Amino acid sequence: MSWINEKGPLRDVVISSRIRLARNLANYPFPPVMKPQHAAEIAENIRNSVIGRRSSQGLSFMFIRDVPIVERQILVEKHLASQDLMQNYEVSALIMDKDEKITIMINEEDHIRMQCILPGFQLNQSWDILNSVDDMLESQVEYAFHDELGYLTSCPTNVGTGMRSSVMMHLPALTLNQQMNAILQTISKIGLTARGIYGEGSEALGSIYQISNQITLGLSEEEIINNLTIACRQIIDKERMARKALWDANGIQFEDALWRAYGILLNARVLELKEFMALLSQVRLGVSLGLIPKLTLEDMDYLMTIGQPGGVTRKAGRMIDGNEIDIARANVIREVMEGILKTKDIS
Repeated sequence: MSWINEKGPLRDVVISSRIRLARNLANYPFPPVMKPQHAAEIAENIRNSVIGRRSSQGLSFMFIRDVPIVERQILVEKHLASQDLMQNYEVSALIMDKDEKITIMINEEDHIRMQCILPGFQLNQSWDILNSVDDMLESQVEYAFHDELGYLTSCPTNVGTGMRSSVMMHLPALTLNQQMNAILQTISKIGLTARGIYGEGSEALGSIYQISNQITLGLSEEEIINNLTIACRQIIDKERMARKALWDANGIQFEDALWRAYGILLNARVLELKEFMALLSQVRLGVSLGLIPKLTLEDMDYLMTIGQPGGVTRKAGRMIDGNEIDIARANVIREVMEGILKTKDIS
């Protein structure tokens, strides 16, 4: 079962919380300059250190070169692995648990990029889990560590704790009210940044933003998490107030727009990705406000995942692109929504 299907706190605004740690092994060149033989040794070393333990039940190891292209894309779309890991497919590997909450990327930008992702607003819980994974791995291998700087990484911006804490948030009301620019400017002044749904350089499709820390040096892990938590709680409050203001000001017109989006998703024959994400955002807003029954927030986030290019291609059972993928997306979303609604009617 994936974290996507589980309930989480404050899920109406927060889709997921993720903690990521960057680590490198001592006595090996860092990924930008290492040779294939180094990468192979590192992958095998980490594999034996993690999979070889009795507590590793439920973990799977895979070389990315052995993963089909569509499945690689799905791993990225589900935020379980990065695009950089896929681009390094000749030497990279991935360790993942059966619940898709813990992943360890090997030979990405750093030797190790481990993460824990949980549904809803659970930064501290994510850190508790990942910290134990990090401690376990550090007991087996020697990390590249400097007494003054902390953990050493390929990119200087990650030196120190090596931590990137991030919260994926659905902010349709703040986006519609054009308040996001002011919020983004404010958080940048306190060492935070916002990216689109797939990280740096990506668009905030469906009004989905990833809020994360920029500073890893000079702060403890707890301070990084606390700073992000405070900022995100303020954003959650602002989004909820903005939603209420939209509802109070527009009433039936507001509700009508949400139901029209629902109708299109349930009946469309062609859905381009950007349109799909915009419609899904509206329906998710309706679900979060209790205006659209039967569907849950977990249903909406599952639909978001399977409506991405990789998810649609997997459902189609063959490689598709262009207009064909937009037709297939509409078919997939329609069939899955009908299945969900039918199940709810029976129950």
